[in-house]
Amino acid sequence: MLTALGKTVVERARALLRDVEDLVALCQASAEPFTGNLRIGVIPTIAPFMLPGLLKALRREHPQFTPFIREDQSQPLIDALHRGELDILLLALPFAAEGVDTMSLFSDRFLLAAPPTHPLAQRAQLKTADLKGRDLLLLEDGHCLREHALEACKLRDSDVMLPYQATSLTTVVQMVASGIGVTLIPEMAARADLIPGNEVALVPFAGGDVAREIGLMWRRKTPRHTEFRLLGDFIASYQQDAQAAALD
Repeated sequence: MLTALGKTVVERARALLRDVEDLVALCQASAEPFTGNLRIGVIPTIAPFMLPGLLKALRREHPQFTPFIREDQSQPLIDALHRGELDILLLALPFAAEGVDTMSLFSDRFLLAAPPTHPLAQRAQLKTADLKGRDLLLLEDGHCLREHALEACKLRDSDVMLPYQATSLTTVVQMVASGIGVTLIPEMAARADLIPGNEVALVPFAGGDVAREIGLMWRRKTPRHTEFRLLGDFIASYQQDAQAAALD
């Protein structure tokens, strides 16, 4: 257990380490963008569906750029960002954090995933009110996808029945395929072939506001904000091209 003095020393030490990281970042900011190392934190409901293609595109356009990836939930990533262990985060917004700047990149629509025989699967479009009282499968507490999905549908936990809570989106989809309930999945996951064969039907919601916002987050004091915004522009352009290719 740390004494009061020990806690103060730890906080001062962390501040000193962050200052050292900022000095290193200042030197890196003077170089050409996308020519050095970048430590990126990504949440699990984005990483497997977006990173493979995105990193390939980055390597092709910027061969001297070396990203290091850490996958984790939003809060641990933000803690690592403040400790200077990560440079930038790719996550779903909004997410409460102090001393940071954010850049919104694109909206990722939610789709309803249901067994093909489920009554909601027979509709061309849905309203968020159609979910009230349903068996809705969600990720466990701590995953921001859970909060963003409920918020996008203007629902509370008490509005739906939660027969099962999982730690991964893949597990949730498998539960849907087994007929246990329905769930909300991001469109990027659907495009990444998360859905197994014909065992799950996808139904869109009317309007385009049932979505989560994907963006970047970095420490406000970083001198690399120009490079980070260029990275944001690259990711947004990549996503736009990916969406266009999916429609062809």
